[in-house]
Amino acid sequence: MREYETYFLMKAEDVPGYVRKKLPDFFPAGAVLSAKEIGDGNLNYVFRVKDEGSGKSIIIKQAGEETRISKEMRLSTDRGRIEAKILSIQSDLAPGLVPTVYSYDEVMCAILMEDMVGHSMMRTGLLRHETYPRFAEDISTFMARSLLLSTDVVLDHKKKKELVRSFINPDLCEITEDLVYTEPYNDQKKRNNVYPPNAAFVRKELYEDEALHLEVAKLKFSFMNDAQALIHGDLHSGSVFINQEHTFVFDPEFAFYGPMGYDVGNILANLFFARCNGFATIEKEGEKEVFCNWTLSTMVSIVDQFTAKFKALWKERAREPMAKVKGFLDYYMGRVLADTAGVMGLELIRRTVGMANVKDLTTIADEAKRTRAERTCILLAKDCILHRESFRKGADYEAAIHRVEEKVQKKELEEA
Repeated sequence: MREYETYFLMKAEDVPGYVRKKLPDFFPAGAVLSAKEIGDGNLNYVFRVKDEGSGKSIIIKQAGEETRISKEMRLSTDRGRIEAKILSIQSDLAPGLVPTVYSYDEVMCAILMEDMVGHSMMRTGLLRHETYPRFAEDISTFMARSLLLSTDVVLDHKKKKELVRSFINPDLCEITEDLVYTEPYNDQKKRNNVYPPNAAFVRKELYEDEALHLEVAKLKFSFMNDAQALIHGDLHSGSVFINQEHTFVFDPEFAFYGPMGYDVGNILANLFFARCNGFATIEKEGEKEVFCNWTLSTMVSIVDQFTAKFKALWKERAREPMAKVKGFLDYYMGRVLADTAGVMGLELIRRTVGMANVKDLTTIADEAKRTRAERTCILLAKDCILHRESFRKGADYEAAIHRVEEKVQKKELEEA
């Protein structure tokens, strides 16, 4: 048995012994343990260790020193410590919506955590066109609580500044700054993944639009400098495990103190990707209508529920005297909602043309339908970025989505 006293990148056969050493009482002494690597992300290695007799299981997540998509992209393994601590904080702020962390190993840079049994990755379910009636309620609660309760509206100012210092996350922030806020608009490192039928469209709508570049630059500097709240930093449908009754949010390794609209906008964008996939791939009209209407109504509900919960929590928990000045809550909320729209646009663009595309789009087999879906995402994104101050409630997103879908359809009819 390896002693795990010096860092190395584990393989599945190493993990049962590792769990025995780090959590000797988690499994019975005679348990027959199996391990499987189940990670499908770009950065880390995720193992499930299971007692074949009882079915009891645990998850081990280890941070590697380089990404799984490029050996040239090397990262600090300290992100594992950040993620473990963030999960613990988020569990306190939004109880029941985050998996339990049992232990963090600073030597092996590994988190030992609850296996979210009975839940599955939300993106996988959305690609099967499943709907989740609790999602808007759960995710809006998670975001309102985890975001507002980590701000200096609520926290002692010195405590908040200490948290900002504890969760500076330069390596992961650099990835976001490059892949979300820069490269989709200039391809400066030549690693964008542009679907060939949309190459000219992308050049015109993204690479050559200077007005868009200015607004993205404003959003980028807000991301880099606005230490507003302890954000998840990568809150998409691949960072959610879900079933019909409950939601778990996990994988906050990109967390740091940044603009809270970054989390809300990411969730909305990924629901729109699911809607695009549904339109393109569901053959039965009745099933298509149910799924696509659910994605849209859920987006609307998330915006409105998040806003209502945020405001109610503010009125209940705000401690900063100037935060109680008449009109300041509405001003602050307006900033959050504008950032939300802008980030939704950024996420739609970077997942369509950037280095890390989403399966919702790439698995659309029909060329014409994928081309249409991607153009819809890009045009909606530009509306969200360029006119972000006008997105104040869920109905504003609904109207914008209908406008762009009708515009793309009309353009296709004219070209037919």
